[in-house]
Amino acid sequence: MATMRAMQFPEPNAPLQLVERSLPEPGRREALVTVQACGVCHSDTVTGRGLVPGLQYPRIPGHEVIGTIAALGADTDGWSVGDRVGVGWFPGACGHCPHCRRSQAYACDNVHGATGVTRDGGYASHMLADISALAHIPASLDSIEAAPLMCAGVTTFNAIRNSGAKAGDLVAIHGVGGLGHLGIQFAAKLGFRTVAVNRGRDKEALARQLGAHDYIDSTAGDPAQALQALGGAKAIIATVTNADAMQAIVGGLAAGGTMMLIGATGPISISPLELLSKNAGVRGWYSGVAADSEDTLVFSELHQISSMNEVFTFEEAQAAYDRMVSGDARFRVVLKMD
Repeated sequence: MATMRAMQFPEPNAPLQLVERSLPEPGRREALVTVQACGVCHSDTVTGRGLVPGLQYPRIPGHEVIGTIAALGADTDGWSVGDRVGVGWFPGACGHCPHCRRSQAYACDNVHGATGVTRDGGYASHMLADISALAHIPASLDSIEAAPLMCAGVTTFNAIRNSGAKAGDLVAIHGVGGLGHLGIQFAAKLGFRTVAVNRGRDKEALARQLGAHDYIDSTAGDPAQALQALGGAKAIIATVTNADAMQAIVGGLAAGGTMMLIGATGPISISPLELLSKNAGVRGWYSGVAADSEDTLVFSELHQISSMNEVFTFEEAQAAYDRMVSGDARFRVVLKMD
């Protein structure tokens, strides 16, 4: 009997354990993917800490997956064994598939499942994926470099291009970390006047190297006033995970500007008058679907945008997860499979 290796959480708040499982066979609209690389994302703590009520264990985390199709189930037209693919988060009840659009509902009989949360993910030699979650991978993209683009990349790219800003507008990337270092690259290549905002100046040189035209040290003064001195931001892409920092910068929006929240944090307080006086807004943005992933990957290939990664072997998955949770990684963490 063919087998696969996986790193799974046996229960919430338990360490990852290496297990051997039977190699699954793909069902209808499913592909069996041989995993080449898998990003270790902060969202994996949703599974590690049991933050979803009723989540079933054991569960294999991982939703920044690059691999090749090893086998296909029924009704998988358009895909072939050997195709190189990416698998992202893509939660179920998405409202984006044709069935949901026709029924104008956010639930259907083709619930895709959130990779690495409600269905097993990519901390494994193999995984099953619904074909609606598959994205084509450009041939020139390295698997390790491409893996974080399946979540961190598509989240920042999608937030920027849906922010309402136009080429030439000022766009602020708030935070120069795992999301922000990608956001700077995307914003600059999309034609925006890109401003990086971060605590201290230790990342200023890197931010400018990645494409930032200006840099604001949020500890040196009021970051909102600093943005207004530059003309105000048409969009602020808030990648930080600190509510106070988000509150401190919203005043930097220009008239008609939008603050896009992509960093997960607790409640924030924003004055309605601040938004009303400028006809400004605050909006949450979360990842994207497979078509968005493909757009992100193609754009990254065209403009040579890549993630800066710390690479661990599959057997080092616990150390990789701990490194990600610590917040000290510069800037993404990726598992490289054998």
